[in-house]
Amino acid sequence: MIHTIDLNFLGNSQTIASFLVITAENQPILVESGPHSTLPALAQSVQALGYALSDIKHVFLTHIHLDHAGAAWALAAQGATVYVHPFGAGHLAHPEKLMESARRIYEGEMDRLWGEMHPIPENKLVEVAHGQAFQIDDLTFVGHHTPGHASHHIAWQVGEAIFAGDVAGIKIGDGPVVAPMPPPDIDIEAWQESILLLKDLKAKRMFLTHFGEIADIETQLTELAANIDAQANWVKARWEQGQTVNEMLPDFIQFCQAELKRQGVEQTALFKYEGANPAFMSATGLVRYWKKKGLY
Repeated sequence: MIHTIDLNFLGNSQTIASFLVITAENQPILVESGPHSTLPALAQSVQALGYALSDIKHVFLTHIHLDHAGAAWALAAQGATVYVHPFGAGHLAHPEKLMESARRIYEGEMDRLWGEMHPIPENKLVEVAHGQAFQIDDLTFVGHHTPGHASHHIAWQVGEAIFAGDVAGIKIGDGPVVAPMPPPDIDIEAWQESILLLKDLKAKRMFLTHFGEIADIETQLTELAANIDAQANWVKARWEQGQTVNEMLPDFIQFCQAELKRQGVEQTALFKYEGANPAFMSATGLVRYWKKKGLY
């Protein structure tokens, strides 16, 4: 059984999710810890389902961005083993660089948005190879390396379900599909390959951290691929015109919001999309991508 937990990030519903998976032996397994700032909401929801955080002995992360993995250390401190991509494990064992980078971006908002992050002992971390499987009671968790949004991204397959993190995009309610493109290591070519991998898995259920279960997986992935290209080409064109990130940012935000509004997204949902995917992060990430491609 899979329970979607709404972490009510910044008081907004349907922005960041964790997932509690229950085995046949009634063991709770967590996919995505969410940020440390929402740990009380996670604890309350887990308790409402009949468990305590200390009952969770396995935490599967799609990647180490703070909205997905920021509270993993707190669960490890209560005895959980944390499963993560090899490229991300070192940052969880030694999070100083990760947090320093985040503080440069979010400055005084850091604590309110994300909370704290402490080291996870290396003996509580499992580095996951591509295709590696983990049997827990009656369930098998298979980790698929799916770079694009991040080099350290894993999509977790459990039977006919896929926990896709950010590699399958963002979709809030009935809104459109949007690709989150933060720095430092988005890779459009790798992302398109990961989309093909997800399609080939032919899952019948897909769960997004932003947000929840998707009814039409094929449409989700097709629209995601188109949105990746649309955002990347918009930024590429402005950069070729000589605009800096700061110069293009207001227009990029307007471009993103106009596309959402054109597809029927109302003001309340706009805040949720922005909370799940800050536009300034995507603009910055895309400029860094084009620079790394050697275009300029």
